[in-house]
Amino acid sequence: MNLLARRKLVNKIALTLSLSAMVFGLFWLAWILWTVFELGLSGLSLALFTEMTPPPGAETGGLLNAIVGSLILVVLATLLGTPVGILTGVYLAEYGRYHWLGKTTRFINDLLLSAPSIVIGLFVYAVVVAQTGKFSAWSGVIALALIVLPVVVRTTENMLQLIPNTLREAAFALGAPKSVVISKVTLRAARAGVLTGVLLAVARIAGETAPLLFTALSNQFWSLNLNEPMANLPVTIFKFAMSPFTNWQELAWAGVFLITMGVLVLNIIARVFLRAEKIN
Repeated sequence: MNLLARRKLVNKIALTLSLSAMVFGLFWLAWILWTVFELGLSGLSLALFTEMTPPPGAETGGLLNAIVGSLILVVLATLLGTPVGILTGVYLAEYGRYHWLGKTTRFINDLLLSAPSIVIGLFVYAVVVAQTGKFSAWSGVIALALIVLPVVVRTTENMLQLIPNTLREAAFALGAPKSVVISKVTLRAARAGVLTGVLLAVARIAGETAPLLFTALSNQFWSLNLNEPMANLPVTIFKFAMSPFTNWQELAWAGVFLITMGVLVLNIIARVFLRAEKIN
C-alpha cells in the first residue's frame, strides 16, 4: 500500500469514528430533550405560574415561589459576579498578561472554573452558613456568584486578547490614557464577546442544585427575605422528583422544562452575539 492510499484509509477511519461519536452524542441529547418535552409539556398549566408549591397530599399547586426565587438568586448572583469578573479579565488582558500576579490569578481562576459546584457550595456553607447559623438566600447568591466569576473572567480576557494591538496603538497615538483606551476602545470593541460570557455564566448557574442545597436550601412558602431560605427551581425539582406524589413529579418535570428552555434560549442568544462579534 502506497503512502497516498494509506493516508486516504486513515482519513476514512478517522472521519468514520468522528461521525460515529457525533451521532452517539446527538442520539442521547435528542432522547433527553424528547423526554423533557414529552413529560414537561404535560405539566404546564396556568396554576404552574400562579400558585405556590403544594404541601404533601395536595392535589393542586404550582411553582410560582420557586420561579421567582430562582430569578432573584440568578439576577443577584449575576450582578455580584459580573463586575468583578469583567474587571479581573481586564487586568489579566491589559495589565497583568506577563506579570506574576496575573499568571497566579489566571491559574486560580482556572482552578475555580473547573471546580465542582458542590465544592463551592460546601465552601460557602462553611464560611457563611455555619458562621451565621442559618441558611439564607444571600449565601446562595454568593455561591452562584462564585460560579459566575471564573466564566466571566475567562471570556473577558479572551475577548480582549482578540482585539488587535494596532487599535490600542492608534488610540495611544491620539494621546488617550490607558484607562480611556480600555474603557472606550478595547472594551467597546469586545462588548459582544463579554456579553456572551455573561449569558453563558447565567445559563450555567440557572440549573445548579448542589450549591443551593448547602446555602439557600428551599422554602415552601412565598418569601422575598434574602436573610431566610428561599424557594428555587433546582432544589424544588430535586425534592419533587424524589417524592412518591404524582402531582409533585409532574411539577418537577414542568420545572425541568422551564430551566431547559431558559438555558436553550440563553445559549442561542450568546451564539448570536458571538457571531456578531466575529462578523464585526
